[in-house]
Amino acid sequence: MTRQIMISFGELYTKGRNRKNFVRQLQENIIHSLKGLNCEVKATHDHLYVKQYNLEQEQYIVDILIDISGIYYVSIIEIYSRDEDSIKSAALSILKRKAIQTFKVVSKRIDKSFPIISDQINRLIAKEILQNTDLTVDVHKPDFALEIKVYHDGVYFIVDKYLGAGGYPLGVIGHGLMMMSGGIDSPVAAYLMLKRGIRISCIHFASPPYTQEGVIFKLKDLLRELNRYQSKIDLYVIPFTKLQEAIYEHVRPSYTITIMRRMMYRLSEQLAHIRNIPIIVNGESIGQVASQTLESIATINEVTNMPIIRPLAAMDKIDIIALARKINTYNISIQPYEDCCTIFVPDHPETKPRINHALAEEAKFDYESLIKLALEGVEHIVVEN
Repeated sequence: MTRQIMISFGELYTKGRNRKNFVRQLQENIIHSLKGLNCEVKATHDHLYVKQYNLEQEQYIVDILIDISGIYYVSIIEIYSRDEDSIKSAALSILKRKAIQTFKVVSKRIDKSFPIISDQINRLIAKEILQNTDLTVDVHKPDFALEIKVYHDGVYFIVDKYLGAGGYPLGVIGHGLMMMSGGIDSPVAAYLMLKRGIRISCIHFASPPYTQEGVIFKLKDLLRELNRYQSKIDLYVIPFTKLQEAIYEHVRPSYTITIMRRMMYRLSEQLAHIRNIPIIVNGESIGQVASQTLESIATINEVTNMPIIRPLAAMDKIDIIALARKINTYNISIQPYEDCCTIFVPDHPETKPRINHALAEEAKFDYESLIKLALEGVEHIVVEN
């Protein structure tokens, strides 16, 4: 018997001619994530396999794999010889280890030259189990479904199965600049992009002394959680104080949030061009706050032609919080360190700003020189595991 970990691709089956490139990237990502564990990662036409690992590290390896985007299922498999007695004894041994009362058998002949068809395999194994245990068959809702695949080199029994992250392999789709505030939403949006195979860099707007240094430590903690999905993340901290002060000195209060967000998009676009990043990403959810109404989004977006991706656009806050808890960012996000979006908030921000009014407000001060100054003072931080 040989014990291995089998990785199922999920959505990669839809990629046609590009499938080989996607699988190759996924294999490279897995090898990188498992570095130092002295195991092999091999690809076949339908799965990836982790082989020759220390069995004591098996669960640790599984825990790493289920967080890698592009993986649909992670299965522990045992491989036995193709003779009938070996198949029956293997099935019996596996089911005796399970704390179950009901089972079913699901077999598939990958190698069609194998003389016993799938239905016969199911019946053969079920008969062996029923004769030698107190277990009963339940084909609808069994406690355990024993999956079996017959290949040319052996019979593969799936002993345990874990749901993976899904999506596409990290890096295979491209690169996005994530507007990271430190709140609940942006880390969740970043996670969803990572899951779709998009590598992220992050931009943050800092306004000391109005914002505390603790918010940067908070951001680093958030990114360390996201390091589970991308091992190295670039964080660009933009000094936003002078711009923000100018906004609140010259712009009428109801338009300060609109103008502030327009400045953030201008800065994000310029940094993205410098870093050769083709898209901007943020954690906006439609209607959640004044700057996220449809009218606000349209007026704010007017300053850039760069694609803006909003993974959370149609999500309810309760669903965003649930996902934040799942990826372990929620408790970090609610730490009481204010970012520049939460200071100087006007009592009555404009929810339906107009572009011509925004342009009139911006004409009151020299924002272009302040943007240039901010970009010259950017701080680059690398967060990695």
